[in-house]
Amino acid sequence: MDAVQALMTRQSTGRFDGDSLPEEILDVVLSTAISAPDHGKLQPWKFLIFRGDARKQLGDIFAVSLEKRISDAPKAQIDHERAKPLRAPLLIAVVAKVDPLNTKIPVIEQVLSAGAAAQNILLAFHAQGFGCIWKTGAAAYDETVKAALGLDTQDQIVGFLYAGRLNAPLVKKERPNHTDFVEYWN
Repeated sequence: MDAVQALMTRQSTGRFDGDSLPEEILDVVLSTAISAPDHGKLQPWKFLIFRGDARKQLGDIFAVSLEKRISDAPKAQIDHERAKPLRAPLLIAVVAKVDPLNTKIPVIEQVLSAGAAAQNILLAFHAQGFGCIWKTGAAAYDETVKAALGLDTQDQIVGFLYAGRLNAPLVKKERPNHTDFVEYWN
C-alpha cells in the first residue's frame, strides 16, 4: 500500500483476533514512529510496549488509578478498567518526554511530536494490514499511572495504542469532504 492510500484509508478499529504480532512488524512500526517531525531534534518520545501478562500489570495500574480517583467506584467499573489492556494483543503507550526548561522548543511542540509519532504508528500498522486504535481516557492523564510506569511528572502520555490482527475486514468509513474544513486566503 502506498503512503497516500494508507493515509486515505486508515481508520481506527478495536476488533482483533487475539493473536500476537510478529516482532518484525513491531520493529517496522516503531521505526516509522521515530520519523515523526521533531523540532530541535529533541527526540521527545518514549514507547512502552505491553503484551502478554504485562497487559494484566497495566490493567492493575489502571484499576488502582481509578480507585484513587473515585474512592467509591463500583467493583464492575474497576473490573472494566482492569480489563481495558486485554482488548488487544499489543498495547503501546506513547509518551512525550517533555523538557519544560527548553527555551527554544515549546512544550506543545514536544507533545505534538509524540502525537505525530503515534499517528505514524497507526499508519504503519494499517499499511501492513493490521488494526490499531488510539485511546486516552482518564488513565492517560493520571499521575498515579505515570508514576507506576516510571515516567517523570512533566512527561505526558499522548495515547494508548491498541493493535492486533484484524478479526474481520474493515468496512469503508465515510469521511467528510475536505473542503468543509478549508478556507483560502488570497
